[in-house]
Amino acid sequence: MTFVPFTMERWQSIYEHAVDLNLSESGVHPLTLAELTDLAGIDRGVLDGRLLEYVQSNGGDLLRERIAAIYPGATAEDVVVTNGTAEANFVVTWDLAAKGGEFIFMEPNYFQIRGIAENLGVQVKSWWLDQPSWDANLAALDELVTDRTRAIFVCNPNNPTGRCFGEDFIAGVTAAAGRVGAWVLADEVYRGAEHRGGETPSFWGSYDRAIAVCGLSKAYGLPGLRIGWALAGGGYAERLWARKDYTTISPSTLSEYLAGAALEPSARQALLARTRGILNANWAVLEAWLEERSEMFRWRNPEAGAISLVEFRHQVDTGELAEALRRDESCLVQPGSQFGLPRHLRLGIGPPTAALEDGLGRLSRVLERTAHAAGQGV
Repeated sequence: MTFVPFTMERWQSIYEHAVDLNLSESGVHPLTLAELTDLAGIDRGVLDGRLLEYVQSNGGDLLRERIAAIYPGATAEDVVVTNGTAEANFVVTWDLAAKGGEFIFMEPNYFQIRGIAENLGVQVKSWWLDQPSWDANLAALDELVTDRTRAIFVCNPNNPTGRCFGEDFIAGVTAAAGRVGAWVLADEVYRGAEHRGGETPSFWGSYDRAIAVCGLSKAYGLPGLRIGWALAGGGYAERLWARKDYTTISPSTLSEYLAGAALEPSARQALLARTRGILNANWAVLEAWLEERSEMFRWRNPEAGAISLVEFRHQVDTGELAEALRRDESCLVQPGSQFGLPRHLRLGIGPPTAALEDGLGRLSRVLERTAHAAGQGV
């Protein structure tokens, strides 16, 4: 079996700290430790006195209780704390793959789950959102579901489109899954990063085989804590905990403590308010930049996340464009080819506003050079 590499993560890993400006990131600009401790009212002396020991491998009681409190009807026993949402995705996919069958994978999407499944030998069917609206075609999903369907994987709010899907979407997905007894894994890591309105509805509680995963990276601005979670009822969390015992064993002691403080209700709301402030200010900057280039781009305003997916109106190799931007202007963006969308770019709107403006200026220079070389106007 040929191993499928995770091209997108390798691209970011190699270059994100080697460029002046990073517009490839899909979360908001991270907080410093000092900013988090001030916001959450943490006594720094408590950190100094923490033993650097193992914590319970599914997460300590306080953190699991605070995670459960986000989801109506959940208890700490339904929660498994993981090292980032990535580990939550891994242990769930690993467990579901053990029984064979087929997976259905929403696309476009963050590629991790599909890559894990394929590397475990599972057949994966693509369920594409409609272009260019990025609406969810539930009838098309229903046609893909068969007696061999083991699980349906969705991302809501969606990466890279920024679409949010509501209760009708959840009902349609769970009805399709329920027809054959399939599981649903909902990656909800952008929940809380909505630009307007309340939080996107969670799959939690919608279906007895629904699993919700999330974490502190995207909506909270705390990716370096590496804290995520999987939420599953009916005793399934115990199965995931057993898998996790074979992976990273436990969260970091310091991260566990800081995450518990971050998810204290008032601190959580303050973190999400910070995120929304950054996103709304920066989307206005990017939207104005796109409007000036409307003859070049098509786009749909993102509803959530520090991301905007834009499409070129003419044929462009966005992989080559992104490489030219990195090489010549020391600025990183995400080529759409890494999502199966070769004419698209995913642009991050989470950095400090001045950095976003600088990055867009550098992208403008590369676009101008590319257009002149091709004999086109900009």
